[in-house]
Amino acid sequence: MTYVKDTKTLTLAGGLAVLKAAIAEAEKIGQPMCISVVDTGGNLLAFGRMDGSKALSVISTRNKAITSALSNEPTGGAHADVELQVTLAQENKWTNLVGGIPIRVDGFVLGAVAAGSGTGTQDLAVARAGAAAIPGADMFLDFKPMGAEDTGIIRGSHPEKVHG
Repeated sequence: MTYVKDTKTLTLAGGLAVLKAAIAEAEKIGQPMCISVVDTGGNLLAFGRMDGSKALSVISTRNKAITSALSNEPTGGAHADVELQVTLAQENKWTNLVGGIPIRVDGFVLGAVAAGSGTGTQDLAVARAGAAAIPGADMFLDFKPMGAEDTGIIRGSHPEKVHG
């Protein structure tokens, strides 16, 4: 029986490199962002709120980063029909807003980065640019958002049902 396992996590220097790369991408696309970088346990390592970003994104980006680090998945991949239930089950610490990705290298989750204040597509692009600062990080290029934010799903609407 094994009592110890190998783990890896971002350092402060790694977190700052991720933050700097994400800020550069946000500047490039002209969208001010809030950006959070966390370690494997979801603990905040680095944060930046660019001038002109949305104040509420301070909270949502941290939750996106925590969700990604602890689930080993990008945020926004859960179907909109379960968003509320999963959020409540996780005591409001889980989010399905697009824009958080784990920083995973060689199968190890090192932490996560999340961006917010733009569209889901912009948030994800900025998060990916941040993760790219870590050599070998997975960019989750096959990820497809499933949440209401990018799919246009309206809760309670079931177009497949014909009402007569």
